[in-house]
Amino acid sequence: MTLEEKASLCSGLDFWHIKGIDRLGIPSIMITDGPHGLRKQQKGADHLGLFDSIPATCFPSAVGLASTWDKKLIEKVGVALGEECQAEDVAILLGPGANIKRSPLCGRNFEYFSEDPYLSSEMAASHISGVQSQGVGTSLKHFAANNQEHRRMSTDALIDERTLHEIYLASFENAVKKAQPWTVMCAYNKINGSFASENEYLLTDVLRDTWGFEGFVVSDWGAVNERVKGLEVGLELEMPSSAGIGEAKIVEAVRNGSLAEEKLNLSVERILKVILMAIDNKKDNANYDKDKHHQLAREVARESMVLLKNEDEILPLKKEGIISVIGSLAKKPRYQGGGSSHIIPTKLDNIVEEIQKSAGNNVIIQYADGYELDNDGVNDNLLEEAKENAANSNLAIVFVGLPERYESEGYDRTHLSIPENHRILIEEIAKVQDNIVIVLSNGAPVEMPWINKAKGIVEAYLGGQAMGGAVADLLFGDVNPSGKLAETFPMKLQDNPSYLNFPGDGDSVEYREGIYVGYRYYDKKEVEPLFPFGFGLSYTNFEYSNLIIQKKQIKDTENVTVQVNVKNIGDISGKEIVQLYVKDNVSKVTRPQKELKGFEKIELLPGEEKTITFMLDYRSFAYYDVDLHDWYVESGEFDILIGKSSKEIVLSEKIYVESANNKHRKIHRNTTIGDLLGDPLLGPKAKPFIKDLIKKSTVFNMDADQNEESEMMEAMLNYLPLRGLINFSGGAVTEQEITTIIDVLNE
Repeated sequence: MTLEEKASLCSGLDFWHIKGIDRLGIPSIMITDGPHGLRKQQKGADHLGLFDSIPATCFPSAVGLASTWDKKLIEKVGVALGEECQAEDVAILLGPGANIKRSPLCGRNFEYFSEDPYLSSEMAASHISGVQSQGVGTSLKHFAANNQEHRRMSTDALIDERTLHEIYLASFENAVKKAQPWTVMCAYNKINGSFASENEYLLTDVLRDTWGFEGFVVSDWGAVNERVKGLEVGLELEMPSSAGIGEAKIVEAVRNGSLAEEKLNLSVERILKVILMAIDNKKDNANYDKDKHHQLAREVARESMVLLKNEDEILPLKKEGIISVIGSLAKKPRYQGGGSSHIIPTKLDNIVEEIQKSAGNNVIIQYADGYELDNDGVNDNLLEEAKENAANSNLAIVFVGLPERYESEGYDRTHLSIPENHRILIEEIAKVQDNIVIVLSNGAPVEMPWINKAKGIVEAYLGGQAMGGAVADLLFGDVNPSGKLAETFPMKLQDNPSYLNFPGDGDSVEYREGIYVGYRYYDKKEVEPLFPFGFGLSYTNFEYSNLIIQKKQIKDTENVTVQVNVKNIGDISGKEIVQLYVKDNVSKVTRPQKELKGFEKIELLPGEEKTITFMLDYRSFAYYDVDLHDWYVESGEFDILIGKSSKEIVLSEKIYVESANNKHRKIHRNTTIGDLLGDPLLGPKAKPFIKDLIKKSTVFNMDADQNEESEMMEAMLNYLPLRGLINFSGGAVTEQEITTIIDVLNE
């Protein structure tokens, strides 16, 4: 290949195609959005084409997919998406999005899985595996720390090393290691001063050298800052087409010696590998069953919806009497997010019609708009009609939530309220009707000052094209709700841990809450949420018992199995999401009260009992040590917690984990004596040296009967730097002695 040909492959052909080289028989392949449905433009023109795409199955967006907590079901969605890509000759699907939900205000939260990196990474891995099983690539995005829309192309996310690894990179890590996406998409923003598109630490040190990523990195559309610098550190493909500008810079850099041609060759090899994979896996005359995919979308929507409240067991509804369906969102549903993931569905359920179907002929369904969707003002005529209907019925189902103008790619929300006319509708209906069930359509948490006005609340999220049938299935008990929240709902916005530092000042946003994101913060601060992470009700009840840990003491190099029994003690079938959390009881560093390290969704018939088995490994107990620049397990006691949510822990047992880590921190003059003696590897070696040096100190060599002073001196000694032994020895301890000890311990 000529230099110009190699450089040309590193930039898109147009908005949606990777370049080919006709002379060498290398074809152009297509890449397109999106994570929950194919968004391929009708004519493939060079523009965003948000409302000019071919019909495709619209599955629930990521906020709903994660609420299923069902890895196998998410993989099925991936398979379906892969089939549709094959049918439309799409080689790479842009998704899934694995960014952390740092703040509930982020306008694109509907497109991300969770506030928890373990759950997010597991969901992403399943999604990727499903799509790629069909010979279609994915693009895991947006790498990394793309946690807001405000100034997203220029903002600098300032994140400490531990937080970056434990929260924001961990959300991507297992997805890369387990599923090997064909591509990873870099984010727009900077991370600690360097654009993601030219961040060597992220794209080379972490993604490739540490995680073993084998595909190529593609820029988010327009995310490239300096093309040559990006290519040098691991950004292979610039999208969309730069009209020749980007490749000209690459050619010039190779010719003037500022870019090694070997770097370009490596990038081209990675791109060619994926192009050839796409060609080798292309299925001729591929097709898919639209009705079958619609049914899958309905199943997924049912599993994703979360029953938040069920006072007096108002749900499931009886199939009798008069039921009022109120709210424009029932007639014009909000079933998907706004922005680049917006697709045209193959069909769209009519919610009111689906409710009538499920209710049967013995139920009279009457409908009223209640409010206008395109503004927040109260329409008195619509409100009065809704109140009249509600007063003349046995029950009111009120559809409220966030219209598309409230949340979308491109901008963040400024509050957690639903529109004023939605809130007033709830309050006014409550004046004439005691039996209210609220169905929420939204992509992120909302405040609920009106929560006591309703007996039932269903969080339907953005449920995709089959949302209507799924809502009806759940309301009338044809299916038992089984979704659980993948994010915390705060009582009020001010309770959120990022509140004081979101969206930042100018182009700088400091992640000062550190590792305390989501439930990690609410637990540690003992702030009561509106609904906790992992929460969701059912029409049946489950009993947990017999928690067994395979071994009560292990080395951190060993894996350990944990078993627990779960029984359906209710009268109907149901699914339960069993959650396993780990707590480090005593640590030298600040750690969360608990962290999710395992989950499993199971289905149980009435009276049926199953045993669930979890496998815990090194990372289940580790934190990221900034001195070692690696994951580290402290020797000590851990709690294994089994919960129905992050707040409702039903069983616990203890395990002792012994660190076998042979890495140690670099010892220096300012290393404290307490840290040195507490190091599992160096402590035993250092103890005799330190003991001899203390004997030379008139200050710290106290008699045992001087209890109060001894305790004080022991506390002071614990935090005394090694050099302090010189200061408090009156010259008896020398610099040379300290230097010798440091050299010996660092060997």
